[in-house]
Amino acid sequence: MTSVNDVRHRRGRILVAGFCMQLALGAVYGWSVFLNPLREAFGASRLEVSLVFTITLVMLGITAGFGGYLQSRFGPRVIAMAAGILYGGGVVLSSFASTLPMLYLTYGVIGGIGLGFGYIVPLTVLTAWFPERRGQVTGLAVAGFGLGALIMSPIATHLITAIGVSNTLLSLGLIDLVVVVVASQFLVKAPEGFVPAGWAPCEGGPDETSSATLAEALRSSQWYLLWVILSVNVTAGAALISVAAPLAQELSKVGPRTGAIAVSVIALFNGMGRLFWGTVSDWIGRPRTFVAIFLLQVLAFALIASTDSFALMLLPFALVALCYGGGFGTMPAFAADLFGVRNAGMIYGTMLTAWSAGAVAGPMLISTMPYRPALSCIAVLLAVASAIPLAVNSPMVRQSRQPQLSAMIMAGQKRRQKPAST
Repeated sequence: MTSVNDVRHRRGRILVAGFCMQLALGAVYGWSVFLNPLREAFGASRLEVSLVFTITLVMLGITAGFGGYLQSRFGPRVIAMAAGILYGGGVVLSSFASTLPMLYLTYGVIGGIGLGFGYIVPLTVLTAWFPERRGQVTGLAVAGFGLGALIMSPIATHLITAIGVSNTLLSLGLIDLVVVVVASQFLVKAPEGFVPAGWAPCEGGPDETSSATLAEALRSSQWYLLWVILSVNVTAGAALISVAAPLAQELSKVGPRTGAIAVSVIALFNGMGRLFWGTVSDWIGRPRTFVAIFLLQVLAFALIASTDSFALMLLPFALVALCYGGGFGTMPAFAADLFGVRNAGMIYGTMLTAWSAGAVAGPMLISTMPYRPALSCIAVLLAVASAIPLAVNSPMVRQSRQPQLSAMIMAGQKRRQKPAST
C-alpha cells in the first residue's frame, strides 16, 4: 500500500516537473529579442517577422484541445515527450531556415503544435493530483510559462551577440527539447477518483469521481461563458503586451532602452500573476477572482491612457500583466471545478482557442486607432465583461447546470461503467 509520505513526495515531484516543463515552453514569450536580428538576417519588415510569433500562438490555441484528447488516450508522459520534440525540434529547425516561409513552418507551425500539446499536459495532471489546491498548483505551473521569457531573454540576448541568431536558436531549441523530455518522465495520471488523505470535497463542490465529456461540456452554457471570459482577458493583455515598448515611448517620450523596461516588468508580473490569482481563487472562488481581474484592469487601462509619466505608467503595466497571467492561472481550475478532471485536457484545451482569438483581436484593436482612445475602449470592454463571471455562478446557470449537465455526466458515467460490470 502506498504511504501518505510516498504520495506527498510523488505529488511534489510532479509539481516540480510541471513547473520546469512550463518554464521551458514559456521561453516563447521572449520572442521579441529575436525580432530585430531576424529582420536583419532576412531583410524583412517588423510585421513579416512578428507573424512568426502570431502563428505560434494561434497554433498553440488550435492544437491544445488535440493535445488533451491524445493525452487521454496515450497518457501524459507520451504526449509531453512529443511536445518537447516538436517544440524543441521546431526551434532547432528554425535555425536552418533560409526563407521566411521556412521560419513560419518550423518555429511557427511545428513549434506551435508542440506548445499546444505541451501546455495542457501539466495542467491536466496537476488538477487531478491536487484537487484541494487546484488554483494554486495550476497557477504555479503556468507561472513557469510566464517566467520563461524572464530567464530566456537575457540569455538569448547574450548568445545572439556572442554566436549569432541562428546558433542561438539551435542552442535554445536543444535545451528546451531536453528539459521538456526529462520533465515528461515524471508526469503520470492520478489514480481514478484520487482524494488526498485528510481532505474531502466541500459540500456542493465538484464530484471528484465524475466528469463531463467534451461533447457534454460543449452542450452547456458554462463552457461558452468561460471561453468568453478567457478571450476578453487575453484580448486586453495581448493588446498591451504587443505594443508595450513603443506605447511607453510614445506616451511618456522616453527612449527605446527605457521603454524596454516595460517589457521586463510585464514578463515578471505575468509570471507572478498566475500563481497569485490562482491561489486567491482557492480562497474567494473563481467567479469573484475574474470579476476582480477585470475591474482592476479597467482601472489600469484608464491610468495608462491618462498619464504621461513613465514611472507612473509602470504600475498599471504591472497590474495588467498580473491580471493577464492570472487568467491563465485561474481558468484551468475553473474548468475542472465545473466539468471534472477526467477529460480536463480536452475540455480546457479546446477552450484555449480563446487564446488564439484574443492574441489576434487584442493587437489588432490597439493598432487600429491612436493609443489613448484604444486603451479607453479596452477599459470599457473589460467593465462590460466584468458581469460575465458572476453569470457562471448565478442561480439561473447553476439551476440549468445541476439537472442538465449533472444528468449528462451521470448518463455518461453509466455508459462508460456498463462494460466493466459484465
